Amino acid sequence: MVKLSKWWLGAALVVTSFGATAQVRPIVKQVSFKTDTFNIIKYGAIADGKTLNTESINKTIDICSQSGGGVVLVPAGLWISGPIVLKSNVNLHLEYNALIQFTKDFSQYPLVQGNWEGLPQWRAQSPISAENVENIAITGKGIIDGAGEAWRQVKKGKFTESQWKNLIKSGGVLNDKKDTWYPTERALKGSKEAANPGEINPSKGKEYYESIKEFLRPNLLVITKSKRILLEGVTFQNSPAWCLHPLMSEDITIREILVKNPWYAQNGDGLDLESCKNVLIENSIFDVGDDALCMKSGRDAAGRERGMPTENVIIKNCTVYQAHGGFVIGSEMSGGARNIFVDDCTFIGTDIGLRFKTARGRGGIVENIYINNIYMKDIPGEAILFDMYYMARDPVPMAGEQRAEPVVETKPVDETTPQFRNFHIKNVVCNGAETGIFLRGVPEMQVKNIVLEDMVIQAHKGMVLNEAKNITFKNIELVVSEGKEPVVDVYNSSDLKFENFKYNGKPELLFRVGGAKSKDIQVRKTKVNAVQPLVLEFNAPAKAVKFK
Repeated sequence: MVKLSKWWLGAALVVTSFGATAQVRPIVKQVSFKTDTFNIIKYGAIADGKTLNTESINKTIDICSQSGGGVVLVPAGLWISGPIVLKSNVNLHLEYNALIQFTKDFSQYPLVQGNWEGLPQWRAQSPISAENVENIAITGKGIIDGAGEAWRQVKKGKFTESQWKNLIKSGGVLNDKKDTWYPTERALKGSKEAANPGEINPSKGKEYYESIKEFLRPNLLVITKSKRILLEGVTFQNSPAWCLHPLMSEDITIREILVKNPWYAQNGDGLDLESCKNVLIENSIFDVGDDALCMKSGRDAAGRERGMPTENVIIKNCTVYQAHGGFVIGSEMSGGARNIFVDDCTFIGTDIGLRFKTARGRGGIVENIYINNIYMKDIPGEAILFDMYYMARDPVPMAGEQRAEPVVETKPVDETTPQFRNFHIKNVVCNGAETGIFLRGVPEMQVKNIVLEDMVIQAHKGMVLNEAKNITFKNIELVVSEGKEPVVDVYNSSDLKFENFKYNGKPELLFRVGGAKSKDIQVRKTKVNAVQPLVLEFNAPAKAVKFK
């Protein structure tokens, strides 16, 4: 495979070639700090694993910022702390063997107005936060631990019997079905409330939100409405909810970090980049409990009103292990996402490789997404997924779990109708997946204008295309182990172009095409070697498919 991109290695503008189109990579402005160093020990911090250092660390940050900025040094040691607030021109630097361990004492995390899953909500204060600041960084080789085990609920089906028994012995409470553990009664109460119980509502007093406080789990790091941000070298782990959440910020560089959460961590996302622009993410590793590299831009009417897409993003040389998705867009993408470049990434054991999800009601346009050189291994779900029927469930069903297919109906197109369009994905190798490629739009707004080329995908099932339009498959090879299913299953899709399409063996059925809207399907430069090349059903036109 030939890499056509010539990568930018610093904060500069580069024009690269992707297929026949020249693309302009974004400029990402970089941080710059004075060399003055402020050691937290000088301001009273003690690394004895029991002293609460919240006041000392924040005091050091304040003095550093007020002095014109510099480095706040966290030496080797175990530093217990409550919430830390970053200020402008401060580089929080963790030396080797420095561990900032956030306290499990819920009283140290006051309720604050923030944002959760794209909506304004009350949340417990994040362990690390910053708002309306410029030129900040967290660097070094230390570890930041969010004490997530104190906050998270746990589903019984994700533990062994002995793990479950030990968890119950540790305290906490069970729900009525006895299949989910919660750390406190207040967390359990929150789970029983209506959807989005933390949503800011003037008719509800502070007492109500306090009564469900532990349910309003904080994200480990939230940086809001800020500019010039660097995260480099540090391990971020064990977050109560999402791990890293830059929000409505710009000029962000994330480099050589490690993000870790238990695989069962509820909402344990790695990085949620929300309504941000001009971002570089490189040379980093993610092993988390939910989506790994996730692009968001607000939810439903609130996201559309905000109107801030996530845009101008470069992601390169990243590795994802356990996660619901490797590179993900959605489902809260109501402000849109555009001009995103993903190159040279590896996904190993990730539930879904490339995951693009939305649902009616979101609105928003996701467009101009360029993905190149992706390598995957042992993917339990789909290697590549576009789904406009996202249902807020784990992507891979648990043992014994039954799931019904969504009800298909046509609705009017309006501002609540989401769109996926103008994707170019090339040079993908996948060794093992349940399904190779899955595209599913809604009848009133099909997934459209997608180019997939130069791929070798080994999977149990081949390709499923529902409500898709103007999709090009060029130099795609599917090595499929399921002999009874069609290699390509099409329903109500049109303007599909297959060129130099390859598949293994002599399958029972190559193409199954259904639906009256299926038409203009061209198969070129392809050796047809199947027991049945084509089956038409469910009112598919007789001339829907042409073999050339």
